[in-house]
Amino acid sequence: MASGMGETINVTLKVWRQDGPSAHGRFEIYQQAISADASFLEMLDQLNEHLNDNGDEPVAFESDCREGICGTCGVMINGRAHGPQRATATCQLHMREFRDGDEIVVEPFRAAGFPVVRDLAVDRSPLDRIVEFGGYISVNTGAASDANLTPVPKVAADMAFDAAACIGCGACVAACPNSAAQLFTSAKVGHLGLLPQGQAERWSRTEAMVETMEEFFGSCSNHGECSEACPKEISLDFIALLNRDYMKAKVRNRALASQH
Repeated sequence: MASGMGETINVTLKVWRQDGPSAHGRFEIYQQAISADASFLEMLDQLNEHLNDNGDEPVAFESDCREGICGTCGVMINGRAHGPQRATATCQLHMREFRDGDEIVVEPFRAAGFPVVRDLAVDRSPLDRIVEFGGYISVNTGAASDANLTPVPKVAADMAFDAAACIGCGACVAACPNSAAQLFTSAKVGHLGLLPQGQAERWSRTEAMVETMEEFFGSCSNHGECSEACPKEISLDFIALLNRDYMKAKVRNRALASQH
């Protein structure tokens, strides 16, 4: 059972420290007293204040919005991407999810596609590369049109909205035994491919994004850990849609290429 509101708990932190991408890493142990109402990142902030006060190097970790929107805060907590609470980014996790006396192991996301920059901070730029190779639509917007001029079926609109909820944190990659990025890629492909505005580049976009993904990440073998770890609960259904569209894209794009 989680700790009660307002109390102070004492935890042992086992934190991964690594001086740089090519340095050997190690775990270091810290004792921390923290309010159960504090967020996990506030706990790391407090730890860093203590380290600074003692003249020690603070723990490097990433964060920005601290509202579960930007996705930069992700770390492994006791072997789980973003920690023990489902549908929660690391920045939304509170210390009340832990008990007094707990040992908490904090590591960076572990994946070949996410090299460690320092301590808990990793390089997620391969996800940006996937988006660069197709995450856009090239339409002339002009003046704003009436909302009902482009009819969109509600089912498609709802699914596109669900896919667009992906914050690109990389938890799906970190949780996957193969370090696959299919859930992330399928969300980015899906939220455009499901809408009328995304049809012009649908097939070229799908092929380009999938093949860029394969340069950096492993292959999906349907373990399902990605969806379980996703703070936005992106459905595995999007991977099925991605696989279908990729097969269609290969056929369509090859047919188009043979005509030129």
